[in-house]
Order: sequence, then C-alpha cells, then structure tokens
Amino acid sequence: MEISFAPELGARLNQIASQTGKGPDEVVRELVANYLDHDVWVRQEVAQGLAALDRGKFVSHDDVRRQMERILTDP
Repeated sequence: MEISFAPELGARLNQIASQTGKGPDEVVRELVANYLDHDVWVRQEVAQGLAALDRGKFVSHDDVRRQMERILTDP
C-alpha cells in the first residue's frame, strides 16, 4: 500500500520519525494501529451506552447538572 502526504504533513512525519529514531513508515504503522484500536474501543463504548439506554439505565440532565455543581463548588 502506498500513501501520499501533502508536503507539510510529510515534513512533520519525517521530523517525528527523526526525533523518535524510527523510520517514517514505522511511525505511520504505529499511528494507524493506535487509531484503529481506539476506533474499536469507541464503537464498543457507544454500543454499551446505547444498550444501557435500551435497558433504561441513564442519568438525567438535571442529575448531571447537580453533580457538576457539587463537584465545582466543593473545596
């Protein structure tokens, strides 16, 4: 697979690679792997949240507001 980058993005990638002692291809592989792992995690968390809503488990807006006020005003 080949990927083309805009010159400024390629320069940033090369700078990061140089600073970390890695090749640009290795940096890209790590970034893509991390992104994909994070994407899977986000999708799982959203699915769990939606399932909780379907089961009637949620916190009302007013309860969240009260909790935030308590957190922000307690020393």
